[in-house]
Amino acid sequence: MNLNLVRRARLVLFSLLTLPLGAAAADAKPLFEASFKQASPGPLPDGDFLVLDGAFEIKQDGEQRFIELPGAPLDTYGVLFGPTRPDGVSVSARIFGTKQGRRFPTFAVGLNGAGGYRLQISPAKKQIELLKGDETKIGAPFEWQSDGWTVLRLQLRKIKDGAWKIEGRAWAHGSPEPTTWMITFDDTEAPAAGRASLWGAPYANTPIRFTDLAVTPAQEK
Repeated sequence: MNLNLVRRARLVLFSLLTLPLGAAAADAKPLFEASFKQASPGPLPDGDFLVLDGAFEIKQDGEQRFIELPGAPLDTYGVLFGPTRPDGVSVSARIFGTKQGRRFPTFAVGLNGAGGYRLQISPAKKQIELLKGDETKIGAPFEWQSDGWTVLRLQLRKIKDGAWKIEGRAWAHGSPEPTTWMITFDDTEAPAAGRASLWGAPYANTPIRFTDLAVTPAQEK
């Protein structure tokens, strides 16, 4: 037996065993991802996406492609994507919005289908909020920057029998991802299995854009 190969195998195994759980989850293979770099402008592809309401389409601006929700009519619109999961999952997306005067858009990523959890940026309130269905559960201060991309990450994990933790954070694209969660909420009601989601409400009458969608296993930290 080659002793060098044995030593290398032991070293790899030791590295995997001592790797922090959060880092292992972060490096896990995505369950779903879409950046639209090769996508053709037009309707969202069937199967990968289910539009609940709203005229979501793939659009192009220069070299960049994304999902766009038009600035009218005024309402809240959503689209589902990715695999159906009850927990142990994280969703992230990069979202662009523009204010107009004193009017601001709101936008969110979600888990567990149409009635599940949403991590929402509410610029008019200067807050990041966690909603379950249409009910706001918790909020935290957040300074949103108009005419820029914001990254949102929401995750849901089971911590023990009868207990689940929901965590969320947001940051300006191009800045490092925060190492702590801005939103933390504990729930004892078992979550329903459902797909990840995007949400937008164009209260400013300006389009909202979405890209770099990802569904991955939840981090332990």
